[in-house]
Amino acid sequence: MEESIIEHGKLQKSREPFEIRHLDMKNINEIIQLQEVVRQDVAQSDALQPLSKEEFENILSGNGFMIGIYVKENLIAFRAMLIPPVDDPEHLGSDAGLSDEAKRLMMYSEISVVHPEFRGNGLQTQMGKVVMEKIDKSRFRYVATTVAPFNIPSLKDKLALGMKIIALKEKYNGKLRYVLFRDFKAKRDTPAMQSKTVGMAQTKLQQQLLQEGYRGISIQASDEKVEVIYSK
Repeated sequence: MEESIIEHGKLQKSREPFEIRHLDMKNINEIIQLQEVVRQDVAQSDALQPLSKEEFENILSGNGFMIGIYVKENLIAFRAMLIPPVDDPEHLGSDAGLSDEAKRLMMYSEISVVHPEFRGNGLQTQMGKVVMEKIDKSRFRYVATTVAPFNIPSLKDKLALGMKIIALKEKYNGKLRYVLFRDFKAKRDTPAMQSKTVGMAQTKLQQQLLQEGYRGISIQASDEKVEVIYSK
């Protein structure tokens, strides 16, 4: 088991030790069990886009990779990265304006789940940093993902990993999703010349700004409202 351990840490709340490990096909049953626990707990039913056993097997058989967090030999969180097929009609590279050739250089940040009892420990972001480091930058230049509006923890996570909102559109049979994207070779951001703050519920206005070349760079949430900051 030692060779699969990536790093050790301690939970922020309880200070219990944990291990981050590579996952492989032998972990498939615990992966599916944890996804089901989280799926039943998610209040906003479309916030989580669950993967099928076949989809997990596809990732674990070489079309991506997965990491998991263990506490006392129990899987409490996992995160998956996928190499998508270039001919996927919903390929996120199309939303980023990439050619078919460039699409081969893209990985997706796929599903990321944390057991309800272990939320609030920053585990999603910790796993995010690990998977970003593990991406083979000599082979992959881009990373992309989709997030449901108002899934605040997931949006904050993706933005913290350097992704930006590049589209807001219907994906997956009509579900409204933000498309987030990062180019590892992009030059460091120059200061934004213009920025606008928009309510997350204002779908049409956000779509208009995105068409005008604005990119979503951060969000701010309070009890009263959730807003997205766009800049260009």
